[in-house]
Amino acid sequence: MGKKNPVYMDVEPVSSLAEMIERKAKDMPEGVAFRFTKGRDQIENKTYADTYMDVRKAASRIEERFGTGQHIAVLGENSYEWLVAFFAVMTSGNVAVPIDKELPAAEVAALIAAADAKAIFISKTYSDLAEGIDGLQLTTLKALLEDSASGDEAYELKKTGKDELAAIFFTSGTSGTSKGVMLSHGNLAAEVSDCCRMFDTEGIHMTLSVLPFHHTFGMSVAILMPYFLGFPIFLNKSLKRLTDDIQKAKPDLMMLVPLFIETFYKRLMEGIEKSGNAKKVQKGIKVSRFLRKIGIDKRREYFAEILKSFGGNLRMIISGGAYLDPMYVTAFRDFGVEIYNGYGATECSPCIAFNRPHYNKDGSVGQLIPGTEARATEDGEVQIKGPTVMQGYYNNPEATAETLQDGWYSTGDLGYVDKNGYLFLTGRKKNLIILSNGENISPEELENDFRKDPGVNEVLVYDRKNAIVAEIYPEEAFMGNEDYFNELMKKVNEGRPIYKQVAKVVLRSEDFIRNTTKKVVRYKNIPKEE
Repeated sequence: MGKKNPVYMDVEPVSSLAEMIERKAKDMPEGVAFRFTKGRDQIENKTYADTYMDVRKAASRIEERFGTGQHIAVLGENSYEWLVAFFAVMTSGNVAVPIDKELPAAEVAALIAAADAKAIFISKTYSDLAEGIDGLQLTTLKALLEDSASGDEAYELKKTGKDELAAIFFTSGTSGTSKGVMLSHGNLAAEVSDCCRMFDTEGIHMTLSVLPFHHTFGMSVAILMPYFLGFPIFLNKSLKRLTDDIQKAKPDLMMLVPLFIETFYKRLMEGIEKSGNAKKVQKGIKVSRFLRKIGIDKRREYFAEILKSFGGNLRMIISGGAYLDPMYVTAFRDFGVEIYNGYGATECSPCIAFNRPHYNKDGSVGQLIPGTEARATEDGEVQIKGPTVMQGYYNNPEATAETLQDGWYSTGDLGYVDKNGYLFLTGRKKNLIILSNGENISPEELENDFRKDPGVNEVLVYDRKNAIVAEIYPEEAFMGNEDYFNELMKKVNEGRPIYKQVAKVVLRSEDFIRNTTKKVVRYKNIPKEE
């Protein structure tokens, strides 16, 4: 762990996603690319050859109908049809615009207008979100696949130049209005090729895709990387089916945002408590830790029943999208599941750095992916440069100029790189609390300490009239317990200078407003000053 000089896997890079899809169909035609539930219990497989053919046929129809150079939106629940549409738009010489299905109709219309999308492929379930938008040609995903059945089997996917625009992904908008991030074919190809150089495939036979495809983490890391590496991907269509899909897929690997990990852990511990096995599990952890020190690993034997709740084969979780308390890394490691924390941004396709076997430090977000550079400005802001960095924000030169200078992307995150090349984040530049005495406080520092307590589900720290407030959404058993949280505030404040101490705790009865990647939308939750 914590090694300095990274060793990379030997992979043959691709110059475009079209090349990746063609190569997999040639090298592994009968290999399973995707698995998904059809109907109630039937599981359908799509091979790399199947996917290549379906994309070619769909791309031929798209070019017939729309030509090339058009911006075409894709909206719907995670599905094989969604992926075929997305791939086909880009490989027909057009630009894909993934849209969040959880947005209200007015915001969907605004994003479609902002991206200059002329058409949309949309699932029937959500078709009402785009109906009535002037000038927008609407086709259901099912209709696209049905029409594509008679498409041109000999169609050649377009291998556009690396600087050609491939997709416009919208930022999650946790601190303001969403912006359209322009990612080129070269950006996406570099993301897949370079990230996969850091990925050891040993012991990985199946992945489960849970995260929404409209988000770059859900697309690039959970779909494109496993596809490139040749892992079958089980597609989870709905979170309501997640528990069943985990048992069907029996994944070795999952890509998750922290909220999933935290929820899994809390449910796991609740189950252990209810079963009356808490003391037995704690004893098993102590014995297992001792044995591991002398080179004996019995975790998968000792905790086989616990691992069954994740299908029995889970060995690795890649976490991204938000801060993850190192406590969860340690807790899952005790049961035989390694969590590797990473860091990225939509503007970087998205991966910037991540931890991996033999090269990980708890608390860090890992080492930079090959070809990526990082530096910190005088005020501590992390800046990134490399082949995955976006072309800019679509039709927003002001925001582009503010964020992108001489190829360096300003992340808005505060942090540093240690002597061994591991990147650590300390907070968000825009979230800094600046008190009247000139002191700067990172709310994340205080929030992380509050989150360690079992009574805290989520917390936001902010300034109110020059005093620091911690607003807490408690776990159900702690709802309304003001005395408990006032005592917790004292513990968090202990040892801190007065200017860094929380002055007041406010309890919530409902969860904070979150976006569809489960991040708390800070600007929507912090109350306006009266």
